[in-house]
Amino acid sequence: MAQELPIFNVVGEHVALGPLRHELIPLYQRWINDFSIARGVSSLPRPWTFEMESAWVERQLVSETSTPFTIYECRSTQPIGTTELRDLDFRNRTAEFGLLIGETSHHGKGYGTEVTRLMLDYGFTALGLHNIMLRVFAYNAAGLRVYEKAGFQEFGRRRQVGPLGNQVWDLVFMDCLSTEFRGSALSRVFTPDPVRSMER
Repeated sequence: MAQELPIFNVVGEHVALGPLRHELIPLYQRWINDFSIARGVSSLPRPWTFEMESAWVERQLVSETSTPFTIYECRSTQPIGTTELRDLDFRNRTAEFGLLIGETSHHGKGYGTEVTRLMLDYGFTALGLHNIMLRVFAYNAAGLRVYEKAGFQEFGRRRQVGPLGNQVWDLVFMDCLSTEFRGSALSRVFTPDPVRSMER
């Protein structure tokens, strides 16, 4: 029996986004336990148990203020990370972006930039948001490059709150507005149906 292909909600050129999956919990757990990866998303990496990861997935699956995705490489359909829009506020049309490329062999290939742009597109085009922000530590030079390339701009800093390598680094705040985003891939999906004649 052929292996069932994962569900893709958003498909880009090299990466695709699909729902979180219970059977991938051990993989999600492995990614967050790699401190070289976790330091990019938290100033306090710590051991993460299967139970903790399972609880996180369960919370995400029922959350009304978060839209999490598994990231896949299109060609191989291999899961390579997770991404989300969290703290969704539809009244103020805001959310916060998060990204984790868990497979280190897929770092430096432009996948992070493409995922970031797909999530901005999803937030602006599908959800109708206007302002999407993120937080990233200043020591995460690769992340800063990815986010700037995708369209985020720095709007402020909380100074010296991320200790790493005998230095205390700033927490950088960045955002992107719907009016600044270009190149929507989802605009052809989220568009009115053509008017059709009622004649038979």
